[in-house]
Amino acid sequence: MDLLIIGPGRAGGSIARAAVAAGHRLVGVLSRSPTDLEPVLSWDAPLPSASLGIVAVTDSAIHEVAERLAPVWPADTPVAHLSGFRSVRALDPIGAVPAGSFHPLQTLPDPEHGADALRGAWAAITADEPLASLLERFADDLGMHPFHLEDEAKPAYHAAAAAGANYVVESLAVAFDLLAAANVPFQVLEPLTRRVVENVFALGPAESLTGPIARGDLETVTGQMQAAAAISESLGRQFRLLAEATAVRAGVRLDFS
Repeated sequence: MDLLIIGPGRAGGSIARAAVAAGHRLVGVLSRSPTDLEPVLSWDAPLPSASLGIVAVTDSAIHEVAERLAPVWPADTPVAHLSGFRSVRALDPIGAVPAGSFHPLQTLPDPEHGADALRGAWAAITADEPLASLLERFADDLGMHPFHLEDEAKPAYHAAAAAGANYVVESLAVAFDLLAAANVPFQVLEPLTRRVVENVFALGPAESLTGPIARGDLETVTGQMQAAAAISESLGRQFRLLAEATAVRAGVRLDFS
C-alpha cells in the first residue's frame, strides 16, 4: 500500500516503521515535530493519493486535524485514525471518503520498540466495507490479529485497555514501593505475578482471585493497609483504593473505618 501518515509520534511512528518493514511505502508524512520519516510534506499543499491515510494524533486533536486536512485531502484516499476511544465520526470534517479506525492494542513507548511490539498484538477495527477488509489486510501484514469493534462500544473497550495496562502498572508500582520499604528485591514478585496473569486468561478473573480479600480476612487486610500508610500517606491511599476495588470484585464487604 501507499500510505499517508499524519502525526508520526509513538503510535504513528510505530505503525509507519512496521508498515515499511512489511513492504508498504510512505508517500507522505505530516508532522508538527521533527521526524526521520520521509517524505515530509506541507500541511497546506494538496496531498498525494494513497491507498490509506492514517491520522495518528492525540484523541482530542483528531477533529481539529480533520478540519485542517479537509482542503488538501485526496478525494480517492480512505482514512483511519488510531484512537480506540474516539468515534469514527471525528474524521467527518475531511469529507466524503471512507473513514474508520485502527487501534493497536499494545503499549508503544517509542516508535522503534513500538514497531516490534505490534507483531502478535491485536488491532481493533471500526469501519464499513470495503475499508474494513483493507484495514484487516493491513493488520495481517503487520503480523497483528484484527477484530471488529463497534463504534459505540469504543469507550468501554478503551476503559478495558486502560484497566488491563495502566492499572496493572499502578498495582505493580505499589508492590514495588512496599518491597523497597521491606528491603526485598522487586524481582521476587515476578513468578507470582506471571502465574496470576496466566491464571486470569486461562481460568477467568473470578476463579483466579486469591488472598486475604478473597477469603474475607479483614484483620490481615487492615494490617496491610496500616503497613502501607506507615511508609507514606500517598502509598497508604493507593493501597486502600486497590484493596477497595478488589473487595468489590470479590463481593466482600470490608470496613476500613
